[in-house]
Formats: sequence, C-alpha cells, structure tokens
Amino acid sequence: MRLSDLQSKNIVNVLDGKNVGSIIDVNVNEMGSIESLVIENNRKFLSFSKEEEIIIFWKDITKIGEDVILVNKQNNYK
Repeated sequence: MRLSDLQSKNIVNVLDGKNVGSIIDVNVNEMGSIESLVIENNRKFLSFSKEEEIIIFWKDITKIGEDVILVNKQNNYK
C-alpha cells in the first residue's frame, strides 16, 4: 500500500465515531515499518502549528478499509 492510498482515506475514531483528520505524514522506523500516522487535525482550517497535529500509533489502528481507517484513540485531542 502506498502513502497516497492511505492519504485518500478518512480517519475515524471508533470510540466516538468522529472524523479525526487527514494523514499528512507517516513516521517510519529504521526497518522501514510504519510506526505512526501524522494527522492534521480537522478542527482548525489552515493551521500550520505543530500542536494541531495528532499522532496515531500503528497499534491503535483497528481496521484499514477501502474508504476509511478506523482507529481506537482516546479522545485526547481537541
């Protein structure tokens, strides 16, 4: 799967059903495996602040579907 394939999917938190945001980057370890997704928080439009990014660890991904990525993330983002 390519990063562009992941970026086209919606990120939805299974705990509250809310859209978390859009993938803007991934963090990869030295072995080449994805460790986490960097999500642009969709709460504020055109914000370039680091605080507006959300990190979703690979272990928190529940399912990657055709149109959506389901994550199990505590609601610790605004």
